[in-house]
Amino acid sequence: MPVEELFRRIDLIHQHFGPGTDVQVTGGDPTLRQRDELIAIVQRISRQGMRPTLMTNGIKASRELLAELSNAGLVDVAFHVDTTQDIKAYNSEVALNTIREKYIDRARGLGLSIMFNTTVHRGNFHEIPELVRFFRKHADVIRLVSFQLQAETGRGVEGKRPLLITPDTVWKQLETGAGTALNGKAIQAGHSECNRYAIGLQIGDEMRDLLEDTQTVGILLEHFHTIRADRRHKFKTLIACCSHTLKKPGVAALFIKWMFHQIWTRKRLILRSKGKMNTMSFFMHNFMDASALDSERITACAFKIMTEQGPMSMCLYNAKRDNYLLQPTRIKTEQGISFWQPLTGAITDKLKTVEEVVTPMKHPIKSLKGKSRQRALAIKRIASSR
Repeated sequence: MPVEELFRRIDLIHQHFGPGTDVQVTGGDPTLRQRDELIAIVQRISRQGMRPTLMTNGIKASRELLAELSNAGLVDVAFHVDTTQDIKAYNSEVALNTIREKYIDRARGLGLSIMFNTTVHRGNFHEIPELVRFFRKHADVIRLVSFQLQAETGRGVEGKRPLLITPDTVWKQLETGAGTALNGKAIQAGHSECNRYAIGLQIGDEMRDLLEDTQTVGILLEHFHTIRADRRHKFKTLIACCSHTLKKPGVAALFIKWMFHQIWTRKRLILRSKGKMNTMSFFMHNFMDASALDSERITACAFKIMTEQGPMSMCLYNAKRDNYLLQPTRIKTEQGISFWQPLTGAITDKLKTVEEVVTPMKHPIKSLKGKSRQRALAIKRIASSR
């Protein structure tokens, strides 16, 4: 997509949601764009007071590039690494930890909040506890780990989610890996059936739930919601919270009581670890199947994509992606109004319908994904057998 159109959509995000909004730079892999364009995109987001996150598989996310993006205002880098990517010689999540460690080292010390995304499916469900234990070992640099439940969008080859995988069973796996119960309902973003969020406190080799007191956390959040958390500098956020509480004695007393409880009930762990403590956030997103969209969940959606017409629920967009993604995009040029064709990358002076440009077999198999790739490979096998 032309960078000018991306700038327009960034401006739309700011108009709709305002400063402090988290903006994920994604769509394929952004690191495949020209470097100067990617840096300009991050700068555009940051200069409007929003927080840019780079979503990447990490392959082309070199340390040099990440350093430049950090200087441009990038807040987070979220690496998507899991067995759905079918990386050769890595047939398990445990094996993929070698790649994860390499990416951690690339981003370490650059002032970035490091995150990891994992798609939960039949093949890796049993590995979730061990994966969480790996993340905990790197709690000094990893700020958030996100787990997305497999969904049938109509394009992937995995098909429907097995009955084994539900929000409750996946959360239980996370708790097994954390070695403690995690309160995923103290902080709610979007619909309760879509998201769960928890914060674990890693003290030495053990983890404890930081949000176990739902009532107190709710009261504190009500007073702290105006504070913009700095994920790159957690102590700045803590200082901001402390400064805020000094203005409200009642809140200050509750905050001090809560902090004292956190320290006192874990004093032995804290002493044993010599004060080595880090927080790690756990996020779980329950995507909807394309054939089972719930209007209430769509309305409450916290994850939106900015389309040409405006913001849209991610699940709704995924269900009808080709209707939006493959449509020619109207752009302004020096010659007037032109149309960018998503499948060819060409800019034309007239509107072409999707049917005129969508012929998957005209594109290299390596550029196809999901069921389109599966069909193309099947046709190729049939042709070669004749």
